[in-house]
Amino acid sequence: MPTEHPKDLLALVRYQNGAIVSKTLIKQNTGSVTLFAFDQGQDSSGHSTSFEALAYVVDGAAEITVAGNRYSVKQGEMLILPANTPPRGTS
Repeated sequence: MPTEHPKDLLALVRYQNGAIVSKTLIKQNTGSVTLFAFDQGQDSSGHSTSFEALAYVVDGAAEITVAGNRYSVKQGEMLILPANTPPRGTS
């Protein structure tokens, strides 16, 4: 993906009924950036990485649970997820 032009995150991945859609934007040995589109009611099984992760809500809202703590994150907000701690999220 060319880096020299601004990107519209909403245009890069499309919602699909009853599904979670993902698109890897950057993949390097030092980490990656992946964009997800969760259809309403979809639940992530959780994922843990050796790096901190950033959850940024581009559209809608999400409930994200990290280490037993539940956070409501809405459009325009972000949550930093600690390394080696699996999050769980629903849209």
